[in-house]
Amino acid sequence: MTGAAGSIGRAITPLLADRWELRLTDRVPGVGSVLDVTNAEACRTTFAGADAVIHLAANPDPDASWAALQPANVLGTYQVAQAAMLCGVRRLVLASSLQAVSGYPAEVQRRASDAPRPANLYGATKAWAEALGSWVAAASATSVVALRLGYFAALPPAADDATILERAAWLSPRDCAELMRCAVETEGIRFLVANGVSANRYLAADLSETTGQLGYRPIDDAWAPV
Repeated sequence: MTGAAGSIGRAITPLLADRWELRLTDRVPGVGSVLDVTNAEACRTTFAGADAVIHLAANPDPDASWAALQPANVLGTYQVAQAAMLCGVRRLVLASSLQAVSGYPAEVQRRASDAPRPANLYGATKAWAEALGSWVAAASATSVVALRLGYFAALPPAADDATILERAAWLSPRDCAELMRCAVETEGIRFLVANGVSANRYLAADLSETTGQLGYRPIDDAWAPV
């Protein structure tokens, strides 16, 4: 797992540690091994012998500049994808984002089959990640699942502090962990783009592919009573 020190990595690691033998990496020390995802040789060394790679490392700021996004989100994702392919990793899971389709009207539910239409550079880098995933799946034996993750947070966004769209895009930690499990373990997939949100009363993203092809069964709902 790359980016294990990020908010998603820290939240899902305890929920998956009993199931898998995890090799955690991040660019900062303190959580597993230090890995600079822009370093091709370091990625190959780290991924050697791995069954699957979950790539979370990225600059997560939707307002970030090109200079801030280019190292991890563009070059880093390429190096990770290429290293996974060269190491013969069975499954590469790429953390894309609903920001990759944020250019569609807010009232339109996002479908996994929607072509990327980002409204910011961050979303464009996630569209790049999906394109890289398609390349890896077509050019090697490594299969790829690209997950368009929603609004990840430990707790659902409060109604007074968030838009309906943000609440409808909420992804809880335990649903995210289950989503990653499904993305890694489900067989019979060559390349799949799938949406990742919780079981919210109103869904910003359609989950047909995620439930139908990955067997994902979310539990949490941003509108459930606290």
